[in-house]
Amino acid sequence: MEFVATCPKGFERLLADELTRLHVPQVRPLSGQVSFGGELADAYRACLWSRLASRVLLVLARVDAHDSDALYAGVSGIAWERRLAPGATFAIDAHGTNAQLRNTQFVALRAKDAVVDRVASARGARPIVDTVRPDLTISARLSGARATVSIDLAGEPLFRRGYDSRTDARVASLRPDYAAALLAAGGWLRSAGNEPPSLLALWAGQGSVLVEAAQLALDRAPGLLRARWGFEGWAGHDAAAWQALLDEADARAESGEKNPCSLAVLDERPGAVSACRQALRAAGISLELSSGQAFAVAPTLVVADLSWIGPDALATEAAALSRLAAHAGVPLVALSRDAAPDAALGCEPTETLEVIVGRDAASIRTYRPSETATREMVELPGGERVPVLVGPSDQFARRLAKVAKLRAKWARREDVTCYRVYDADLPDYAVAIELFEGSETPGRWLQISEYAAPRGVDPELARRRLLDVLAIAPRVLDVAPGDVSVRVRTRSRGGSQYADEGRTSERGRRDARASRQPGRVELPAGSHLVDEGGLTFEVNFDARHDCGIFLDHRETRARIREMMKRTKGSKRFLNLFAYTGTATCYAADGGARHTTTVDLSRPSLDWARRNMARNGFSGREHEFVQADVLTWVSEQRHTKNRWDLIFCDVPTFSNSARMRKTSFDVQRDHAELIIGVSRLLVRGGCAIFSCNLRTFRPDVEKLERAGVRLTDITDETIPEDFSRNRKIHHAYLVERVAVKDGPR
Repeated sequence: MEFVATCPKGFERLLADELTRLHVPQVRPLSGQVSFGGELADAYRACLWSRLASRVLLVLARVDAHDSDALYAGVSGIAWERRLAPGATFAIDAHGTNAQLRNTQFVALRAKDAVVDRVASARGARPIVDTVRPDLTISARLSGARATVSIDLAGEPLFRRGYDSRTDARVASLRPDYAAALLAAGGWLRSAGNEPPSLLALWAGQGSVLVEAAQLALDRAPGLLRARWGFEGWAGHDAAAWQALLDEADARAESGEKNPCSLAVLDERPGAVSACRQALRAAGISLELSSGQAFAVAPTLVVADLSWIGPDALATEAAALSRLAAHAGVPLVALSRDAAPDAALGCEPTETLEVIVGRDAASIRTYRPSETATREMVELPGGERVPVLVGPSDQFARRLAKVAKLRAKWARREDVTCYRVYDADLPDYAVAIELFEGSETPGRWLQISEYAAPRGVDPELARRRLLDVLAIAPRVLDVAPGDVSVRVRTRSRGGSQYADEGRTSERGRRDARASRQPGRVELPAGSHLVDEGGLTFEVNFDARHDCGIFLDHRETRARIREMMKRTKGSKRFLNLFAYTGTATCYAADGGARHTTTVDLSRPSLDWARRNMARNGFSGREHEFVQADVLTWVSEQRHTKNRWDLIFCDVPTFSNSARMRKTSFDVQRDHAELIIGVSRLLVRGGCAIFSCNLRTFRPDVEKLERAGVRLTDITDETIPEDFSRNRKIHHAYLVERVAVKDGPR
């Protein structure tokens, strides 16, 4: 008999080796599958014991399929009345196309018609088609002008083991056949030699790699947990042969119950360890699972799944590579989307298998102990040694430690808890690092922003430097790697701080609605509270491009509070492009009797409302307006609404679809905006205009003709921790003055 075991791309050699160890004859690896011959019992054994095969197919015939009529004739020529058990349902699983058959659904339809017509003609009754849960699945695979027609002996894919139901949606799962491939590539059990096997799983997710390793060590067939098989609806099923294999597998599992095996997992993701323990229980495995660095000596194999780390999760990747490097010199196998593990381990893999994870290219990389493998290490002030990808990163570590010590001393003296620690002090390590310390929600968080590298810098070298920064900075500044956020400074096409608001989660919308309920200020998921200037603000390092507070405007906000304290009369404050309303909070704290907070983003206004309420400022006298600021300012000029103090911190560029104008560019459009803002001031009122375009140059002549006077206060508003980068923003006092000629 002829059989085919299908598998994911890249698994072919591993699957061929596995089938050979199962004493399956005539094994031949092909593309995406392995063919073999033998008796039906050999195919049953593959179904029961294979961890790498997706399906096991019994080949019935290869038929002409140059067009639909030829396919119909070829399939109807097979004696289906002798293949399909009486009363059994069936479905067609079609793969592949050709010039005439360009749709797999049509291929399945024509093959189905051929089977139905053949059985109806032979039995006088039409068989039942069930595409959801068929008793028998018939495979039709096109290759050129030929189709291979087979019986799917597995039914459901073999990687559906029965234990692998997702127990925690927060943790990415690894499909069991991929977990088994990692173990096969790493030589699990063989790598232990005469020692009891011990596995350390880095980022085990839902625990499939632990279950597969335990089953191998305990000699348990993976198919024992399955309740249904595809051959049960096949008239040729040999129940006696199958039962004999089940009895043998049960006996082997009972005999292997006491085999020694140690399992440990290192996975800091919330819910990961409990999900692993649940998977082991679901598989009927009672081995104890250790969490953390469990082995006093090196484990016999380390398995690392890095496939869940996306290309933009740089902080997570840096922490993962650092953890990975700690196990260099131990037999290790990693599933990764790139070659980053090579640099972290300081050596090339002894073997690489190219695979596909989802729709992305990845590789299974195997590393063996080597005396010649050398890794660059950086020693931190406390004596801890950190592996790095770039040798000169030791200079960055020393510089960061030095400036962090000085900055912390300054912060304690000034009673500042959120501040910039490092700002591209070394040109090759062009990042800004900001430290946030929690108030009501204790904790420490880092926000690391990468400046765009010059064109002459190798992008891969810049990426490795950034990964080193992400490995070193949390250790120097005593922050958990999971509490580090990363921003790569590239100018988005929208140029707006609201680029992510369309992706606000339903949980976020519920929290926003709850925050508007009187007397209740909830903290949205993923948010934290920090203090500044005696006020409390909400920050979030996950939900948006910016965390909710711009630290470079610390002095500006303090200035607004003092100006409001000195303001006489109506004491009305207006905040334009308000973002999360931090300046409004300062103005209210300075005695503003009425505040107006204007922004185009509803989530930002909800955030501002929570900030105000949390600091005790609520009521009708504090209004929040969702509007395009440019249009709103123009409209307000035709009303009697005027304000004593206005803060306008504009974006550099915006082309939000909700703006009535096509776009806003601060250099091009600032004069018109400033003139409009000046017309909203009461007599003797003042505004602060700010922007962060480094090359900004105000059109002083145009503004003077319009009766607007600008006073540059930039130097007075740059905090000490931003002194290295005094172009972080520009700030101006805006006042309206009388002119003899020109518009008023």
